[in-house]
Amino acid sequence: MRIIHILNHVQEIGNGIVNVAIDLACLQARNGDEVAVISGGGEYEILLDKFGVKHYKINQNRQPINILKAALSFREIIQEFQPDIVHAHMMTGIVLASILRFRNQYALVSTVHNEFQRASLLMGLADRVIAVSQAVQISMMQRGIPENKLRVVRNGTLGSPRTRQISDYQPLKLQQPAIATVAGMYKRKGINELITGFEKIALDFPTAHLYLVGDGPDREIFEEQAKSTSVCNRIHFAGFQTEPQRYLLACDIFVLASHRDPCPLVISEAREAGAAIIATRVDGIPEALDNGQAGVLVPAKDSQALAEALVNLLSNPDQLQEWKYRAQENLERLSVVRVHQETLAVYQELVK
Repeated sequence: MRIIHILNHVQEIGNGIVNVAIDLACLQARNGDEVAVISGGGEYEILLDKFGVKHYKINQNRQPINILKAALSFREIIQEFQPDIVHAHMMTGIVLASILRFRNQYALVSTVHNEFQRASLLMGLADRVIAVSQAVQISMMQRGIPENKLRVVRNGTLGSPRTRQISDYQPLKLQQPAIATVAGMYKRKGINELITGFEKIALDFPTAHLYLVGDGPDREIFEEQAKSTSVCNRIHFAGFQTEPQRYLLACDIFVLASHRDPCPLVISEAREAGAAIIATRVDGIPEALDNGQAGVLVPAKDSQALAEALVNLLSNPDQLQEWKYRAQENLERLSVVRVHQETLAVYQELVK
């Protein structure tokens, strides 16, 4: 099969959409398919080349002149590569691939990652629309995407070609007990509630520290919030880390306090690392935690509920250990191999 993935960039910045596409492209090439990626470029070009994935660089910035140039370049690539499948992961890609399909015989697949974005309805232009969780599928159906187009392929990242085996990472030496999150510094990731929740419990657990791993446009807001707390010296902003596994292995409790999150890859990484997990009951998070069997679920935007969950685990060493154990059960369904196989099955529906 000849497959093209199209996305805005392939930068190594912790973008889940990019990571999913890179994993798929590499595993498909390893499986013997002819695979190419169209993007604005980035650090993952080296990995793609290692796996024999061809990379075409196109600037897809949404200025009119760039879009016109991108369309012309895309048409040339399609004529050269002759794909059976074009798989779009972002909005610009689905528009280009849809508009330029009328003279080219390829099937069009899209993956909906952030369905809460208004423009995600454009992903419905594809012949098949992959939802990264059942929650995303239901949301897209409610917004008008036909059910017969939708297929669920839940995210999984274990065994990713982007990372090493978990046993190859050296845990950091963190202050214990260590509470950590790995997330983009966006308001929708619930960093505000996590800082507030930590402050609520910090005096009762004077050796506890909070580690915020990630970067993003709202980081300064959260740094100012942390400075205003009485425990600012125990709240650490680690920034983006190319190896967040070192934090996941070292922490006692991993928290993901998102307001919206379709199916976060970091959940599978935290589970593999053996952290006890507290996360919000929104979108695809419960599915990633086996509907609460592999982690504690709390309401979103509720710092008090989050604080109570932290107290419960920090006060009960046996229960903390039990949740660490439960996080590591049933990990096989979180593998990139399963994602690859299920995605291939979607392609095969369209390529006879």
